[in-house]
Amino acid sequence: MTLALSALAPVLASRGPLDEQPSSDRDAPNETRSASAQGPDSLSGNDSDFVSRPVARAPSPDYGMNIFIWDSPQSTERDLNKLVAAGFGWQKSLFQWRLIEPQPGRFVWTEADRVVKASNAAGVSVIARLDFQPGWARADRAHNGPPDNYSDFGDFVYAFVDRYKRGSPHGEVAAIELWNEPNLAREWGNRPIEMAQSVEYVRLLCIGHRAAKRASADVITITGGLSPTGTFDAGAVDDTIYLQWMYETFDAGAVDDTIYLQWMYDAGAKPCFDVLGAHGAGYKAPPWVGPDQLASNKLYGGHQAFGFRRVEQLREIMVNNGDAGKQVWLLEFGWTSDQVHDDYAWHRVTEAEKA
Repeated sequence: MTLALSALAPVLASRGPLDEQPSSDRDAPNETRSASAQGPDSLSGNDSDFVSRPVARAPSPDYGMNIFIWDSPQSTERDLNKLVAAGFGWQKSLFQWRLIEPQPGRFVWTEADRVVKASNAAGVSVIARLDFQPGWARADRAHNGPPDNYSDFGDFVYAFVDRYKRGSPHGEVAAIELWNEPNLAREWGNRPIEMAQSVEYVRLLCIGHRAAKRASADVITITGGLSPTGTFDAGAVDDTIYLQWMYETFDAGAVDDTIYLQWMYDAGAKPCFDVLGAHGAGYKAPPWVGPDQLASNKLYGGHQAFGFRRVEQLREIMVNNGDAGKQVWLLEFGWTSDQVHDDYAWHRVTEAEKA
């Protein structure tokens, strides 16, 4: 899967769905949290410890790749060298919260350190996807879902960013993705996807963003990439609809969403992320096919979501909400040749077609 970074950029490409990685904790030194996020669950009140400043913009376009080097030391150097040889300067990896903090306040950093240091040594910048809650953080032990106490995620984000901030001897992580595809029920503890659920994601996003900035003002925070589903049901909601919900409900855990929406439009402030994360799935359409043609042609799936240019519609929502100054990074980008998952069969392409 490819990545593209820009105001309307392609980001990481991959070989298929980003599945949960191996769950080996390995023998590793443990660290007890020595600093806290200082109450990131509060979305109002005193933010004197919260440092916010504009982050450096990525060159447009700039490219990277989703790679799978966690628990794979034997192939790490090979894969990073291939990435660099292809002219890619970024890599995105999944850093599972449950593997790094298997018990509250007890951190296992060995494998994360190895992945980050190896990437840095190769001259590759790191985007860390942060999700997959530990068992202790959620009573129903869902495969992937938000914690029962959102401040636990804030504490984890603070510890992660603090460890890998600029100048750290443990290595540097340039950007973090705060969760993944929150508009899919399977990524949100199998909870139905509705407007109220988007309020909860935005609350988690704000907590993670503020915790990250307390640890390092330099880290780039990215929203969880939205999945272009072309559907509207309890299991998955169209990405453009979900994005509009997010804008309409920022910080709605603190005030009524309609009141806050008016505040947002009046002030033009979108405070909880630096970059919009998006997924630019091509499905089976050529890259030049626009939304109207996608919607009218059943060969391409008959919906505006099923093509690369879907991201243009996400961008329109940003512009309409006064957020044109931020970039869009495509965190997943490409066609699939997946031969395993039957759900992808209708838009599967061959390797020759991809090339």
